[in-house]
Amino acid sequence: MTFINRPFKVLGIQQIAIGGPDKRRLQKLWIDMLGLEITGTFRSERENVDEDICAIGSGPFKVEVDLMQPLDIDKKPAVHSTPLNHVGLWIDDLPTAVQWLSAQGVRFAPGGIRAGAAGFDICFLHPRSNEEFPISGEGVLIELVQAPPEVVTAFARLAKAPV
Repeated sequence: MTFINRPFKVLGIQQIAIGGPDKRRLQKLWIDMLGLEITGTFRSERENVDEDICAIGSGPFKVEVDLMQPLDIDKKPAVHSTPLNHVGLWIDDLPTAVQWLSAQGVRFAPGGIRAGAAGFDICFLHPRSNEEFPISGEGVLIELVQAPPEVVTAFARLAKAPV
């Protein structure tokens, strides 16, 4: 295994996003059966998404579970075509991560760093590589999410906690 000195840290899972043609079917499992609560909603014509933002846990270790359906089933992005739409990772320094990963040949999806549905800066690693950028999510869309200071601090404390 090769050790690479990265100028940023992946702190933990920020979210998982699950898509389907009708989010009411997703709500039946995640909300009605498993007891998650809707903590917010997000609609975007540009992203072709209508989503409920739910949560597991609380505080800095809360993980979002986003239940998504397309606004128009025939348009792209097709948030329902891959049921596990994407995984979001907390990043301690998103701009540094994007710059460093790009220099290493990681392919990013169009759109750059921007505000995400939950209000944090985000960007996406492309699920497929190309000749210019040979490193990708290998079929998985990965969202990088700028962790707010309280999340960075909480993960730092957790890392130093005695076992």
